[in-house]
Parts: sequence; structure tokens; C-alpha cells
Amino acid sequence: MSTAREDQTGKRDWRTIAVVDEGAAETCRATLIEAAERAGADRLREALGSSDPWGGFLVATASHAPFLAAAMARNAATLDALDPYRLDKAIGETVAALDELARSASPPDLSEQELSRRLRDLKSRAHLLIALGDLCGVHTVEQTTGHLSALAEAALNAALNWLLRDLARQNKLELADPGDPGRGSGVIVLGMGKLGAGELNYSSDIDLIVFFEHEPEGLTWVDPYEAGANLSKMLRRLIRIMQERTGDGYVFRTDLRLRPDPGAMPLAISVDAALTYYEGRGQNWERAALIKARPVAGDRAAGEAFLAQLTPFIWRKYLDYAAIADVQSIKRQIHAHKGHGAIAIEGHNVKLGRGGIREIEFFVQTQQLIAGGRAPHLRDRRTLEMLRRFADDGWITADARDELTDAYRFLRRVEHVVQMIGDEQTHTLPVIHEGMAAVAALMGFEETDAFRLALRERLVTVERHFGDLFQEGETLAAAAGNLSFTGEDPDPDTLTTLSQLGFTRPADMWSVIRSWHFGRYGAVQSQKARERLTGITPALLEAFAATGQPDDALLRFDAFLKGLPTGIQLFSMLHSNRHLLSLLLTILSAAPRLSEIITKRPLVFDGMLDPAFYEGLPDREELASSLGDFLGDARHYEDRLDRLRIFAAEQRFLVGVRFLTGAAKAEQMGEALTNIADLAIAEALDAARREVARRHGHVPGGECCVLALGRLGSHEMTAGSDVDLILLYDHPEGIDASDGDKELAPTQYYARLTQRLIAALSAPTSEGVLYEVDFRLRPSGNKGPLATSLRAFSHYQRSEAWTWEHMALTRARVVTGDEGLSARVQEELHAILALPSDADAVRADVLAMRARLLRDKPPRGEWDLKRVSGGITDIDFLAQYWRLTALPKLNLNGARATAIFSVLDDAVIGGRQREDLVSAAHDYATVGHMLRLCTSEAFDPEQAPRGLVEALCSKFHVPAIGHVEARLKSHRERVEAIFHDVIGEPVPEA
Repeated sequence: MSTAREDQTGKRDWRTIAVVDEGAAETCRATLIEAAERAGADRLREALGSSDPWGGFLVATASHAPFLAAAMARNAATLDALDPYRLDKAIGETVAALDELARSASPPDLSEQELSRRLRDLKSRAHLLIALGDLCGVHTVEQTTGHLSALAEAALNAALNWLLRDLARQNKLELADPGDPGRGSGVIVLGMGKLGAGELNYSSDIDLIVFFEHEPEGLTWVDPYEAGANLSKMLRRLIRIMQERTGDGYVFRTDLRLRPDPGAMPLAISVDAALTYYEGRGQNWERAALIKARPVAGDRAAGEAFLAQLTPFIWRKYLDYAAIADVQSIKRQIHAHKGHGAIAIEGHNVKLGRGGIREIEFFVQTQQLIAGGRAPHLRDRRTLEMLRRFADDGWITADARDELTDAYRFLRRVEHVVQMIGDEQTHTLPVIHEGMAAVAALMGFEETDAFRLALRERLVTVERHFGDLFQEGETLAAAAGNLSFTGEDPDPDTLTTLSQLGFTRPADMWSVIRSWHFGRYGAVQSQKARERLTGITPALLEAFAATGQPDDALLRFDAFLKGLPTGIQLFSMLHSNRHLLSLLLTILSAAPRLSEIITKRPLVFDGMLDPAFYEGLPDREELASSLGDFLGDARHYEDRLDRLRIFAAEQRFLVGVRFLTGAAKAEQMGEALTNIADLAIAEALDAARREVARRHGHVPGGECCVLALGRLGSHEMTAGSDVDLILLYDHPEGIDASDGDKELAPTQYYARLTQRLIAALSAPTSEGVLYEVDFRLRPSGNKGPLATSLRAFSHYQRSEAWTWEHMALTRARVVTGDEGLSARVQEELHAILALPSDADAVRADVLAMRARLLRDKPPRGEWDLKRVSGGITDIDFLAQYWRLTALPKLNLNGARATAIFSVLDDAVIGGRQREDLVSAAHDYATVGHMLRLCTSEAFDPEQAPRGLVEALCSKFHVPAIGHVEARLKSHRERVEAIFHDVIGEPVPEA
């Protein structure tokens, strides 16, 4: 490899750029000569057409780098006037032109469009000159990165000054010095990363963080309260000016995501808010990032003062245990991957890959965090300067300094070359031979293999030193490989690990995990909570992978984290109790509906920590006692109902989890959910009665009760079931009004009470909804009064009710209310159902109703077990038919279908039929509970979460969902046959 060198006259020979494709080189020569002729660039045309070394260098370079070839053609006049021996002077003149633009450019004399055009023109010119200086060997790596950083800083200043003047023109602010609007403005623009260190790469983004002072000396806001909003709008314009691609190209891609909590914080952050964030929630990686922070535009003096205030955050004064723990926290997130086979050169990422630039930078920054607190001279932003100082102070050996310095310079040059080829923000080497040959030639190598060897030697050297630094301490690594979630860009090895674990969007998932370390969620705001979460991250990822759909599981866990008010206790428990972690992930992966509940109400998780949780379901008495304790001394209507909502939601969730994990059977789940609903309705009725009585008093001698129908009535509630209710009342004759301050007639009084009850149960609040309520089963449905007197109810049911209404009444029972009326209602229900009935007429009505349902509400598929022929509706209709025609004398109020089947005479139902119906009802309940519990979507085994499918299979102890489908199909066929035999074959009406 050759570099630029001086001859005896002081002139330099250019670094040799080998031509790989002579045809491509001649095409480039012709194109450049044509461009020179158009521009009247005679000197350039002559150099290109002769054996001039400079012309040959330009042609060879253009043949390998299409972007530079286009830039040469576009800047032919600049190349013609260029003294190639004085590239520094030409670059400096271009930067000076940008500085002049910063001093003088002002709206409306210069429009935003014209400003953008000039910035792009000057940047394009300087960009080309810097590339040529790097490739020909005139400039060192430090000079190249310095020129690029100065160029970006000058362009940024010009754009920012113009924007500040424009805000002044719009009367949003007043500038003390329009000639230098940034000075004293309180607008702090920090350059981060390579820009801050003056080490920008060729096609680099510029990373910025912008802060502002509320009362700066050199700027006065017309409306101080709008300062942040106006600056954020200004920054959006700045980003557009800098990075929008136009016909003239772009200036620099601009990234503001390194600011505190970028998902929540505005683009411009007040100094006070920033200091509060860094002092309370700042991350270890942010400490490392701020090492390189430097004021690059705006109020530089204020920027330096701000960084001085951050000194205690960045630099810990003493190397005590806390400082060591901070460094180890970073170390735990880097896997020291040594000796894992040869490094592949093709496709290697020279920045983030093994032995890459990032490892050298992290090598320096980590030791700065350790030593910089006690030694201010070890706080320099420049990587190579810090390697020198570390060696001088004995932190590293001279050999380590020299080897890492050589590797850093070489890798930075490779990085530049890769980017110069197409002006792309890439750090990855080509994978095809022609591409690698172009990189080798631009690096000055005549043979591609020689370049590969030189590069591999540097990568191995860096990896060795990096590994030595982190050979001790814990690593955050899964069994599959490396895991690192710090810094700005994803670690390639971590992405590989995530892919191997089964994540389909590893880069997106990396970003989600990285965001946990911002402390944005309440669960991870404390340092200790973040450390605990970091400690369980490998186990979490492996558990996510085990679900079969790790991306979805991780996103649900992220949503769960977002809802948690605090995380330290949970993370500690998950760390020590992997069974709890398994249970949580079972919920997140198998039960999307439960996941939504636990996300919205994370406190329900507390109930799973109770040792009694795994001992079975609580009975009604235990639930009532727990409810009484939970309501405590709450007396206010809203407070009491909110506590009731919380209690019911938590208990329903815990019942569901027990069923999901096999601790409860379907019938037990239905009973438990019914008990919860009974207690909630009873409490809601009491609260509603007190609220109505507060204004309207009581109806003298009046009584009321609530009648439950549907699945609530038959003790078969499922997750998400609504409640079918009727409110019945009775009062002595002659009572015309209530006795409160605002009298109401009894009919109005109990209608108002019913409205209150409906609101208490179904009105949405911050604590959610207790139950969706349906009162349409009352006499005359929606046309009838909300509340029904016992006399009217009895008359209607005895003389006017349809068969379907008596069918619904077979599942009716009193849930709550005054004891006297409740007893009378229970007796009346029994009496109504004991009335003589015509079996043939009932059968005909049942058959007609089933046919209408098949027409109006056909099944959505084989898994729609309620509507499908031979499904739950057929079982319910059979039970109701037999209850009305074969068991009129028995008191079976509120009995479920299987209870009715069990007491039928053998003459009515054969033993095999009874077994078939009971078995089908049980399996349908199991599947129904599982699906209602886990998802609100129509079930499709092909699209459902894998965890849900596996959980469903486990309920039936079968290996695949096909076995469950076959079992359900057999049930449907047998139930359908029984229905046809007993009731008839329903034919959907046209």
C-alpha cells in the first residue's frame, strides 16, 4: 500500500489507486472530460487527458466510486481552479463561506429555499475536496474527520442563525445581536458522538441535543411560555433544511434522538428539565455519550456552562463502589466474545462488528468513566488523544496504545471509503468480489487479498484488547449468544442473537428493550429497578422465544411494563421465582385478552403472589369476606363503586389465570365468575338504593329484588359475559309516592333505581366497567318499563309470555334484594314454570326459533360453538324444552343444562344420549371459557397465538389442535342427531 509522499522539489505523489476495470475507468475519463469542457475547465481537461498523476488519480477514484464521479463532474470548475497541493486551503475557503453565510444570511433577503441551495452547494464542494484529500493520502484520518466536523458545524451554524433571525422577523423573539444571534440566546446545541469529538465520518449523521434557557441575556421571548414550542417547531425546520434531499442533494442527516427520553420529551428541552432528568433518571450509556458532548452552535458559552453543571453526573468524583457498579452495569450489557472463530471480512460491519470502531471507542469511554472523575485531564473527547493519555498515565501499555491507534486509523479509513462509494451511511463491507476490490483499491492496495489480511489483523487486535478489558464481571448474554442494548445503534451480534431466538423483527425489538433503560415507564424509573430488569433480560428473551411468537410476547411485556406503577418488587420476584415468570409469560403469550387486562390493571398481578392462589378457587363466603375488607370504610358512592370495579376485575382475572393454568375446571370457573357477579350486583344495588334514597327517600313498605337470567342465572358466566337482569318490585296498595324531599311515584321511583343500577354496573370510569347490562328480557322487552312490579310480571308470564320467554325463565333466579320479595319471586318462578304446557306446541316453537337463529345469526365457523349446529344453543334448547315439558314440578330455578339432563327420567332420555350431552356440554364449556378468556377475536387455529393453541391442546391432553377439532366435530354430530330426534331438523327460513 502506498501513500502520498514528497519528492525533492517538495511536490507530492498521490496514493496509488489501482484500476480494476479499464473499461469503466475509460468511461469515467470520458465523462469527466466532457464535464470539464462544459465548465470551460481547460486545466482539468488537460490533466484528465494526459499522463498527469493528478488526472490519473481522479480517473481511478471515479471508476470505483460512482458518488465521487458524479461529484467531480458537478464540481468541474472547482477542480479546475484547485491546487491539489493545497487542498487544506480550498477546504478552509469553503468553510469560511459557510461562516460568512452564518454572519450575514437573513430573511427575507435570503429565502429558506435559497439558503438550502447555498448550503448544499458549499457542502457538496467541500465534501468532494475532503474525500480527495483522504484518498490521495494528503490528509491523515484526524485531519479528514476534523474537516468533516468543521464543515458540519459551519453549515449547522448558518442554518440555525438564519432560523433565529426568522423567528425575530415573525415577532416571536427579540435578538440582542442580530449579527450573531446565537451568542447569549440561551439556545444550546450540543454535538454528540463523532461530531462532538470532531471525528465525523464521511457520510455520518450529525447527532444533536438542543436545550434552552428560559431567561437568556441575548434573547427575549415575546411569549416565554411558548419558548419550548417555538424552538421545537424551529428545529423541525432545521432538520428539513439540513437533511431534506432536493435536486442539489442534502447537507447532513440530522438526528435528535439522543436527547433525554426521546419518545416523551420535545425536540427542545429546557435546561431545568434536562438537569432534573439526568440527575434522577440518567443512564450509564448517557454518561458515556455525554463524554463527547460539545457545544457546536447557538449559545456556546451557555452550552459550556450546562456541561459544567452535568460534570457530577458524567464524572464520579471518587472511584468508590458506586462508580464501579456503574461501570459493571455497562459491562454486563457487553458480551466479551473472544475466540469465536475467524472473522468474516465480506459483509463485516467495521463500526459495530467484532473488532470494530465501536469497541475501540467503548474501550476508551469505559476507562474514562472509571478514571475521569479523579483525573480531569482524562476527559478529552478525542479517541486517539485519550489512548495517548491513558498510556502516559499507565492505564494501558504503550503496545496497546500503538496497536489500537493504528487499528482505529485504518478502520476509520475503511469506513470512509465504504461511504464514499455511494454516499451512504453504511459501515458494512461489500459481499461481492467486485465491491471488495473497489474498497481495496481506494484504500491504496493493489491486491484485494492483501487488504483482507490487513483488515483482519486489525479486527483481531481490537477484539483482543476489548476482550481483555472485559474479561471479568458478569455478561448479559443468552445461551444463543451476545446481547447488548446500550448506545445509539443496534449491535449486529445482538441482532443475530435475537434472530436465532426466533424474533422476526430483531432491530425493532432491540429498540423496545433499549427504551426500557430510559426510565420513561414508572416501573423502570429507579436505577435499581433498571438493574433488576437488566438482570432478568436474558431469561425474559428465552422465555419469549419459547412461546413461538417472541415478537408479540415481547411487545405485550412492554405494554405490561408501561402500565406498572413500580417494577422493583416484581422484577426481584421474577428473578427469584422463575415459575412466576413462566406464569406471566403464559398469560402474555396465550391469552391476549388477559394480557390486556393485566396491562390496563397491573395491580391485579398482586393477587398471584398470594400463596393461597394455587390452592383452588375461593367460595362465595370467602369472596364476600374479601370484598368487605376491600371496600373497607369507603362511604362515597363513586369511591365505593370504583373499589367494587377494581375488586371484580382482579377476581375475574385471578379466576381466569387459575383456569388457564389448570388449577380450575370449566364448571368451577363458571361458578366462580357467577359468584363474583352476584356479589358485585348486590353491592351495586345497595349503592344505587342509598343514592336514590338520598334524594327521593323510600317507598313505604316497598321492596325490590334483581332477577338474573341467561348464563348468570344458570351459574355459567364466562369471561366477558354480560348480565341479563330484571328488577322486580312490590309495595302495599295505596302507596302513591316515596317519602323523600323530592317525591316520586313508585313506578318512577323503581325506574330511577333501575337506571342507577345500570349506571353503577355499566358506566365507564377510570377503573373500567363492571358489567355490560341487558334488561331486554323484562316483560315486553324494550317497550316495557325498566322496572316491573311483581304483579305485572306474574300476569305477563302467566297470560302473555311467548314460549321463548318461558325458556329464558328456566334459568332465572333471584340474585339479590329484600328477603321477603326474593322468596315470593322464587315461588312465583316455580309456579309459572309448573303451568301446564303443550309439548308439541313447545317443540314447534323451539324448532322455529332455532331455524330463525340459523338464518339471522349463522355460525362464523366450526369454532363458533354457540351458534353451530350441534353446539351450545342446541344443548340449551334441549334442556329448556325438557324443563318445560318433562320436569314442570321440580324446582330447578337457575339450574344449568347438565343438571337438568341428570334428573331426566330414562324414558325421556337414554343413558347414552345423556352421556353424550353432558360430555359435549363439558367440552364446549372448556373451549368456550378458554376462548372467551384469552381472546376477543374469532378463533382461527392458523392465526391464533401459538401459546393459546398449545394451552387449548393441553386442556384435552392432546398433542395437536387437529385432535381437539375432531373431538368437537364428534360432539356436534351427536348433539345434532339428538336435537333432530327430539325437536326436529331446523330449516333456516328464507
